[in-house]
Amino acid sequence: MNTIRVLIVDDSIFFRKFLTDNLSGTKNIEVIGHAINALEAKRVIPQLKPDVVTLDVEMPGMSGIELLTHLMSNYPVPVVLVSAVNMNVFEALSAGAVDFVKKPDVNVPEAGAKFVRELTSKIEIAKNAHLHKPTARPAAPAAATAIARLSMSSLLSSKQIIAIGASTGGTEATLVVLKELPKNIPGIVIVQHMPPGFTKMYADRLNSICQMEVREAKDGDRVEQGVALIAPGDMQMQLVRIGTNYSVKCYHGEKVSGHCPSVDVLFHSVATAAGKNSVGIIMTGMGKDGADGLLAMRKSGAYTIGQDEESCVVYGMPMVAYNIGAVAKQTSCGNIASTLKLYLNQL
Repeated sequence: MNTIRVLIVDDSIFFRKFLTDNLSGTKNIEVIGHAINALEAKRVIPQLKPDVVTLDVEMPGMSGIELLTHLMSNYPVPVVLVSAVNMNVFEALSAGAVDFVKKPDVNVPEAGAKFVRELTSKIEIAKNAHLHKPTARPAAPAAATAIARLSMSSLLSSKQIIAIGASTGGTEATLVVLKELPKNIPGIVIVQHMPPGFTKMYADRLNSICQMEVREAKDGDRVEQGVALIAPGDMQMQLVRIGTNYSVKCYHGEKVSGHCPSVDVLFHSVATAAGKNSVGIIMTGMGKDGADGLLAMRKSGAYTIGQDEESCVVYGMPMVAYNIGAVAKQTSCGNIASTLKLYLNQL
């Protein structure tokens, strides 16, 4: 693997040293410099030409979000956020950052070591990520809108369950899909790879934008029409059927397919509990989590959708799912909602 040239942007001298010392000890990474604020980063990034930038969101003066907006328009470069638990992370992801890592308590050796492993992995992923320049999202074409409005009563009476899985790039991709879905959409269950503390904020952000109710799931929550439940960070989530109703089981468990929460855990449970009365959607992300589960869903009679390569930040999970025959329909992120509504309206 070629060495990845990394620039560190952080206003804390202590944390800059922590990052420099730990990333420099990684064989695939070379720290080529640092910037103490966004203004300095704006100046040195075109000069140093890093492969990846690590960026603190909260800095005095020009914010990390303002820097991202400038970079994506003038000098696109993969950015991994290094941030405390803060809603601004999602604004920065919307502005073009590839992914984020939660800042650790560096006084706890185990936390620091885990953070370095996670950041290193995300830097390696970011190096080859497909950057999408943030743009105003166009309104749905008239034909697509008309199709979406056909037979909406079928959504009202539908017993379908919709399951969505995503990783890198998924916070924005999932938003693109959910914001185009109606208030009376069948119940939705979602796994987005994300650390604890962020899933509640992410759910709150989606809830403020989307027509349906969106919230972080709690063990035993009913899966109901017009509600989307997001798996809590660091917990597995399964769909459970009790009679004619569905609920979720959230529990602390081992990683599956390298993740907790795992898309595979959710999808396999949906295949068992809902079978042909379900839709599975696999979206942007590194690795293969969710591919086997989506195949199980398709074999059980579910309709399955995969995000296409061009619209993915990382075409990993959807690619593996497509290659093993788990995807019935592959389409762009922007077309997933209309594809889903068209399918539901035909039931």
